Amino acid sequence: MFFRKKEPEAAPAAAPPARSASADGTTSVSMTVNGKTVSASIDPRTLLVQFIRENQRLTGTHVGCDTSQCGACVVHVDGRAVKSCTLLAATCDGAQVTTIEGLARDGKLHPMQEAFREHHGLQCGFCTPGMIMAAVDIVNRKGGGVDEATIRHELEGNICRCTGYHNIVAAVRAGAAAMGGARQAAE
Repeated sequence: MFFRKKEPEAAPAAAPPARSASADGTTSVSMTVNGKTVSASIDPRTLLVQFIRENQRLTGTHVGCDTSQCGACVVHVDGRAVKSCTLLAATCDGAQVTTIEGLARDGKLHPMQEAFREHHGLQCGFCTPGMIMAAVDIVNRKGGGVDEATIRHELEGNICRCTGYHNIVAAVRAGAAAMGGARQAAE
């Protein structure tokens, strides 16, 4: 798992195919961000968080620590939560990327976003986008009946400096229940 430090690291994934840089030193990248196909020529060292914020102007994904410690930069790549401050944008060529801006549909908040609002699972709000993206991933992996201990364990890689996590955990539980209900209604 990309956003928790306490688990042993998995074997490194196979290196992506080598990408050739153009004459000006840039590399082309194309991915789907929040359902929209985007392409750009970027410096090969561009991090995914930089690509999202600077190239796509989606500033809901935050940069907190630049070291993969805080979780403010969590997004979903191909349906899996990742810390975008440690992932090169070029490695996401062809990927489906979802940011906090991509969760809402047709002007309606995602159930997890709504739960954070209802349960005041935030104070300053800086960590909130990463928390919500991590929470959605938790529910996608663990199901709608996730318990408090599991939520607390799974959120260890997301740091909030303002709260005692009580409202965040309550929000995740409520969001998980709502997401579970939404899945049942869709079936």
